[in-house]
Amino acid sequence: MMQQRPGQPRGGGPMGGGPMGGMMGAPGAKARNFKGTMSKLIAYLGQYRAIVIVVFIFAIASTAANIAGPKLLGNATTKLFEGVMAQLSGTGEIDFNYIGRIILLTIGLYVVSSIFSYVQGWLMANVSTNIAYRFRRDISEKINRMPLHYFDTTTHGEVLSRITNDVDTVNQTLSQSLTQIITSLVTVVGVLAMMFSINWMMTLVALIIIPLSMAVVGLIIGQSQKYFKQQQDYLGHVNGHVEEMYGGHIVMKAFNGEEESILKLDQSNNMLYEAAWKSQFLSGLMMPIMTFIGNLGYVAVAILGGYLAIKGTITVGDIQAFIQYVRSFTQPIMQLANISNVLQQTAAAAERVFEFLEENEEVDEAAEPIKLESVEGHVEFKDVHFGYSPDKIIINDFSAEAEPGHKIAIVGPTGAGKTTMVKLLMRFYDVNSGTILVDGHDIREFSRYDLRKLFGMVLQDTWLYNGTIMENIRYGRPDATDEEVYAAAKAAHVDHFVHTLPDGYNMVLNEETSNISQGQMQLLTIARAVLADPKILILDEATSSVDTRTEVLIQKAMDNLMKNRTSFVIAHRLSTIRDADLILVMKDGDIVEQGNHVELLASNGFYAELHNSQFDISAVN
Repeated sequence: MMQQRPGQPRGGGPMGGGPMGGMMGAPGAKARNFKGTMSKLIAYLGQYRAIVIVVFIFAIASTAANIAGPKLLGNATTKLFEGVMAQLSGTGEIDFNYIGRIILLTIGLYVVSSIFSYVQGWLMANVSTNIAYRFRRDISEKINRMPLHYFDTTTHGEVLSRITNDVDTVNQTLSQSLTQIITSLVTVVGVLAMMFSINWMMTLVALIIIPLSMAVVGLIIGQSQKYFKQQQDYLGHVNGHVEEMYGGHIVMKAFNGEEESILKLDQSNNMLYEAAWKSQFLSGLMMPIMTFIGNLGYVAVAILGGYLAIKGTITVGDIQAFIQYVRSFTQPIMQLANISNVLQQTAAAAERVFEFLEENEEVDEAAEPIKLESVEGHVEFKDVHFGYSPDKIIINDFSAEAEPGHKIAIVGPTGAGKTTMVKLLMRFYDVNSGTILVDGHDIREFSRYDLRKLFGMVLQDTWLYNGTIMENIRYGRPDATDEEVYAAAKAAHVDHFVHTLPDGYNMVLNEETSNISQGQMQLLTIARAVLADPKILILDEATSSVDTRTEVLIQKAMDNLMKNRTSFVIAHRLSTIRDADLILVMKDGDIVEQGNHVELLASNGFYAELHNSQFDISAVN
């Protein structure tokens, strides 16, 4: 059993057990911990601390240059006004040289500000894309460390929503909003200082808008936060349903499930619409309300400035500069108010990502895992108990032994626990109690990688990915030569049909693997197992999807493959396991009988009953 490589899986996932459909994030759940999530996100930014500091410095420099502009222009305006008045009174001229120097200096400051702004934007774009890359990499690595029971109760769409929508939301906030937050904060502080330097009374009038603005912002945020959280959750639900229905659209159509599918999608989509509409409506209120409040402050400043100018306590240029500063003061406050809504949505997205990254992982590997120099293939189950949930044990006191090189068949009705035993053998799940031994060693003493390298697997549910036929066969052993791939293909009776396909071994399987037949898909998975050349084989209804003629050929190839290898064969068709060295008959999680085919028929027990139900014509009729 080889390690997973990049490729889009199609068909049933390997040994994927358990029901699908449990949704992450309950609708209408309580708003999550905003401060805690943002703290985690800041910690995640830790390795970019130096870059963020540089961005902060550039943001201050860029903003400072912008802030100085109105004051300089105010001086030019004052000089121009004084020159005009002097001309009118015949006592002087306009000093255009002074005004020209001020204008050139102002243009220079704005150019420098633009350069600094460009650099900080470029740096934050790098940081945000790196963060998105790390998130997706960490989620991908986390998926490989997650226990299978997590995916038994979580839809694929829920996981995909976290690695796509949620990560994109965080990426956009970091690339666009973080520098805006820094710039807005610096602007507010800098502009406030310049306003006080011009006139303290006018500044106090302008500041009246702040508590009113904060009250409005707090009210809107309090209402919108829960809807942003619901929006992210329902988006995951919609994605999960669409992915599930698309993956099984043939079955859905075959059972006329379109109406039910659309109804379920409409329910989730309507809830998504309601949450999205409310969150966007509330966030949309922010700007017009803040603009209205800002205009009130603007009017008050204009009236007071005119009064002070008449009294001669302030110059015309200072009034012009102050009015510009008021505009510059209210704009970043409105931006911060708008960003606060974006941060709520970002917090909801980031928390879903962190929640996934903090899920419980598989049981830790052994501190010093063993490595076998040679593998005999002796397998023993000792008093194994197991349940997918602790309160529901489905395997009870399972004990069996497989001698090296023997063929062990596991038979029984659906739900007896046959496939579950194989999942335990490969440590897809860990036993509740008891032990499973390979060559006398508890399988928990191996690393999962080394343990699964001992096995080759052919499943009833075929799994191939979007790649060439050569690549799919080589998945069994990535370092295999082309000649070894061809030999494995011939042993599995793949070579003949591959030569009838366009491009032969270089033909690319499409995403749905619909450009080859189901039987050919099964043959490819068998060739993959042949190439892996394992010491222990697991065959789960390996020939169930092929026609009778192909089954005979495959059976011969599998018989050759199983020579000198310990083989576990899970089968419903008892005709395929008559030559097994040992047959384990399972019922309700227990071994009720064991022996070879002849012995079990002679005992006239449950195996004989299963056998007769398949081969006794009178029973069929």
